[in-house]
Amino acid sequence: MRRSPRARTLTALAALAAALVLAACGSSSSSSSSGGGSANLSLVAYSTPKEAYADIIPAFDKTAAGKGVTFTQSYGASGDQSRAVAAGLPADVVAFSLSSDVNRLVKSGQVAADWNTGPYKGNVTNSVVVLVVRKGNPKHITGWSDLTKKGVDVITPSLISSGGARWNVMAAYGAQIKQGKTPQQALDYLKALFHNVSVQDKSARDALNTFTQGKGDVLISYENDAITAQQKGQSVDYVIPKQTILIENPAAVLKNSKHLAQAQAFVKFLTTPEAQKIYAAKGYRPVIPTLVDPKKYPTPPVLFTIKDFGGWSAVTPKFFDPSTGLVTKIEQSNGVSTASG
Repeated sequence: MRRSPRARTLTALAALAAALVLAACGSSSSSSSSGGGSANLSLVAYSTPKEAYADIIPAFDKTAAGKGVTFTQSYGASGDQSRAVAAGLPADVVAFSLSSDVNRLVKSGQVAADWNTGPYKGNVTNSVVVLVVRKGNPKHITGWSDLTKKGVDVITPSLISSGGARWNVMAAYGAQIKQGKTPQQALDYLKALFHNVSVQDKSARDALNTFTQGKGDVLISYENDAITAQQKGQSVDYVIPKQTILIENPAAVLKNSKHLAQAQAFVKFLTTPEAQKIYAAKGYRPVIPTLVDPKKYPTPPVLFTIKDFGGWSAVTPKFFDPSTGLVTKIEQSNGVSTASG
């Protein structure tokens, strides 16, 4: 059965409004040290690292730089969060799925242009795109080719709002290229794949919730989200495809932060061994290579990066422009609204 456009995605206006509501109140929480709250930092992040920051923030609070710092936290779809900050949502630190969501704030004058310099290029975590399946893998999913088979119900987030959705698409597309297919054949694969997609939720975490509640046979997802589901006792397994993409998740400081020194200290802390070990315990691949456990985080046979396709600055307009993008046209052919804010 073909899915309805309304069930699969949101209009741009609704997506942005929902992001503002989510960011402003619905998902905020606080954490503080005993130092008296001399600075309150607003952390605006994408949907999946909430569990990691629940442990990282208290660890930062125990450091000299974190003494007296409190946090207000907001989690939601990466694109929505980025647009909300650009539209005026207060933030001191942002942690997004895509570098392009940070660069939107560079263009708006809110983040310094050199945010992505340094040894880790502004990234604080890595991951890979995986295929999450039911416990025991009843559909016998082994790789990308299985996702286009008749009767396989696929879940992936909305391209309008979710950074994870775009990582998923580029993983699927890139896998076809790495298998030796032409760009047109890779696009044909995406068309067949989206024919099997029944739900496109707003964020990667929403998509995970849809899947764990019983909808779908396969969820295309972050590896860390699959591990989070297992840690929470969900009855899922996951398959790392032979060809998949390295996910790189950035964080940055807002130039107009009223507590710039503390915000900078927090972002610097995120790439310390202490913080990276916490990320690793929550399912992320550390950006510090020596901290990556190869048993828990095996390297796929073919691991490619977004740079193989020119980086997000080239990929975003080519594939995801709301009017002319190659994947946008596939979505539109299926009756899905692709307007974005």
